[in-house]
Amino acid sequence: MVTLQHIPKHISRSFRERKISRKLRTEFLLFYSVSKEMAKWGEGDPRWIVEERPDATNVNNWHWTEKNACAWSQEKIKELFKDVIIERDGFKCKIMEIEKCEGEAVANNRKGKLIFFYEWNICLKWVSLNTETEINGKINIPNLSEENEISEIDVEVILNTNTDEGEKFKHFLYTKGKDIIREKLAKYVSSLKEEFTKGMILPKKDGIENISNKTTRFNRNTPTNIIIESYDSKANNYIVQTTTIKQQLKFMCSGTEFYKVMTIPEFVMAFTKGPAKLFAEKGGQFELLCGVITGEFVDLTPTKIVQKWRCKSWPAGHYSEVTMDIVERHDHTEVNVTQTAVPINEEEVTRINWDKYYWNAIKMTFGFGYFM
Repeated sequence: MVTLQHIPKHISRSFRERKISRKLRTEFLLFYSVSKEMAKWGEGDPRWIVEERPDATNVNNWHWTEKNACAWSQEKIKELFKDVIIERDGFKCKIMEIEKCEGEAVANNRKGKLIFFYEWNICLKWVSLNTETEINGKINIPNLSEENEISEIDVEVILNTNTDEGEKFKHFLYTKGKDIIREKLAKYVSSLKEEFTKGMILPKKDGIENISNKTTRFNRNTPTNIIIESYDSKANNYIVQTTTIKQQLKFMCSGTEFYKVMTIPEFVMAFTKGPAKLFAEKGGQFELLCGVITGEFVDLTPTKIVQKWRCKSWPAGHYSEVTMDIVERHDHTEVNVTQTAVPINEEEVTRINWDKYYWNAIKMTFGFGYFM
């Protein structure tokens, strides 16, 4: 399962600092997680193995499927904790009631990858057994979430009445009982994955494993050696001869998905493999690839992005204009790129860098590769 723990720290930190919505985080992780499977042309791609299906049908959950697991989760959590006895070292307690179970859980599938999101705030009522005076209290679990490992989940023990004997039970539940609590939480997580995996990815014939739910980790050692050709120091003293670059790209995604990849900082950080400054609004500036690429958004809508765009090595103050027309087709998105005012002796270098550090990087990072 891929979580924010498995992506570059500067991206996960940006998600938290900007308080990005859970829905957008879900989209990002789903896109990000398919990169390894989409790296090889057609391998593991369900659309190319229809003939290998036991039912010979196409995959109907390729682009996006989401299952609501909230009601199931609440029942499962109640089932796991109801009447649980915690006994050790002469102490014995019982979970009497699940007082609170608030939150959400969803299972998502995109391009054969499963991502589970869950976030629960749980409160359990407990009582001592075999004591002359009843001792009772609560156990709070405020952060059961896919962002935390089971060992990182907080287990808070509260006494309703502070007594010496009560403090002993509190200490027992905190030091020994929380391990049992976490075992139950781990059981919930494993059951969630098992239950909501059913039907979301169809199996191949002969029991061959479908696309695996592997963790995709970021390669921090990937070199970013962008080709830069320097101008003469007197570049400002002559008129820059320019040309126009035109490209037509095809991506296996919706137009909205491509637009998000080009305008949301965390998505840009992912495919450029480094920090990025990006303010996606008219007049908003951007800085990518350690300051090598800078510019400004001139206009942006879900179907068109216009930028003032320059490379660091270009003559000071010289900008090209990049227009990306986004056209969503029935099975892919076509992007027509026109870049005017490119220094003529930078044309080839600029084409290479667009392909390598934008288009190919986007396809590899988010699984948007187009297969003929």
